Amino acid sequence: MKTYTFFAFDLGATSGRSIIATLSRSTLRLRELTRFPNKLIRIHDKYYWDIFALYQALKEGLTVTASEGIKLDSIGIDTWGVDFVYLGEDGTILSLPRAYRDPYTNGMPEEYFKLVPRKEVYDSTGIQIMNFNSLFQLFAAMQEGFAPFKAAKEILFMPDALSYLLTGKKVCEYTIASTSQMLNPVTKQFEPKLLEALGLSSSFTQPIVMPGEVIGNVDKAVAKECNIEEVPVVAVAGHDTGAAVAAVPAESENFAYLSSGTWSLMGIEVKAPIINEESYNMNFTNEGGVDGTTRFLKNITGMWLLEQCREEWEITGTTYTYAQIVKMSDSVPGFQSLIDPDHPSFANPESMTKAIATYCEQAGQPVPQKHEDFIRCIFDSLALKYRFVLEALQKAAPFKIEKLHVIGGGSQNQLLNQATANSIGMPVIAGPAEATAIGNVMIQAKGLGIVNSLEDMRKVICNSVTPETFMPKDVEAWQKAYDRYLEIISTIK
Repeated sequence: MKTYTFFAFDLGATSGRSIIATLSRSTLRLRELTRFPNKLIRIHDKYYWDIFALYQALKEGLTVTASEGIKLDSIGIDTWGVDFVYLGEDGTILSLPRAYRDPYTNGMPEEYFKLVPRKEVYDSTGIQIMNFNSLFQLFAAMQEGFAPFKAAKEILFMPDALSYLLTGKKVCEYTIASTSQMLNPVTKQFEPKLLEALGLSSSFTQPIVMPGEVIGNVDKAVAKECNIEEVPVVAVAGHDTGAAVAAVPAESENFAYLSSGTWSLMGIEVKAPIINEESYNMNFTNEGGVDGTTRFLKNITGMWLLEQCREEWEITGTTYTYAQIVKMSDSVPGFQSLIDPDHPSFANPESMTKAIATYCEQAGQPVPQKHEDFIRCIFDSLALKYRFVLEALQKAAPFKIEKLHVIGGGSQNQLLNQATANSIGMPVIAGPAEATAIGNVMIQAKGLGIVNSLEDMRKVICNSVTPETFMPKDVEAWQKAYDRYLEIISTIK
């Protein structure tokens, strides 16, 4: 069998990396080439991403492949959801993209619902109402009189913007478009009435392409600059969670998944959207998946809590490795202090440790003092929140959920994996940690015709990874903690 070589560019909200993957004899191997930070830029109280620095990092990764004599078969790009760039009449990027954590969207959903009612927005999109969704970002920009919005001819979501810089071709990949709260999951097209409420036409967005479609080849000038061939750029699942879920090493459909990173996203994979009164009341979301599947899920604030605490501690000169953090958490008793990770006070506070301390104080709990206390509080609270969401998910699922697959960087946290199994009372299958990159690569393979379906992709993945299984323990203690957790989150709104 021929050996194929793929380049995956994987961008998260705090860091990014470029990865080389080889596929030979139905076995996949990955190697990280470059890694770089991705930080919010604050300018005059507006928050942006530096897309040009990200594009430079992309080209640097490609240049490294050339320096190592690596011949690529294709390139794929995935990022977080909802954010986008504005393009002018001549295709120029008019501004750095605003970041979803920019508070300019606070209160915008309620204002937009005066134009199109909340229930109508949900019924048209099946998307969880969150203030930073693309629809509300556009509305906020209109209300603000943001100059790039007023001058824009069209928008491109983040992965599509980077592929545009590479190829000169403008597309809108399905999974990333599905995060916007503007896409109808039944028609798989943008819903005109939602854009018309903003005075925008359908030409403001690009035609939808499905995961696995080839966008075009790397532009000749870019290829020359990076010293690579003009290889195809494939529209992978541009939304990183879509790519990650495609990499779940599942052997049947009776599973839920938890993509664990800055955000935790818990859901199920279904063949059609679930849009009804119950899903609306639970504020669940229907996002696009691979091979026509729908990812029915809930966003949960994940390692963002810990990442922000770590940043604070680093400023004071204290740096911890991830292994140290797990060991520190295990060094203190559990369930001392519990929080709702999705409480609004944790969205983007000036100080995460102060926000956690304030929440605990208001709930009449011990206030974390040591770094170990904060870490344990976060891990315990996440495990209990996962049970809360999983129970709601089971009510809507068309099948019995028998196990939880944890994928992404958080799957390496053995303490949290065991805590999650204890909390939910069912097996947790942890891995692969590199799920997003694996999904990115396997969709490239599908785009090149090397595999034919999601089922084929997962067979290769099962051949290539060895997940770890965690069985429930200490069920009674976790039940008591869960009962207390429910009381706390019902008290602090």
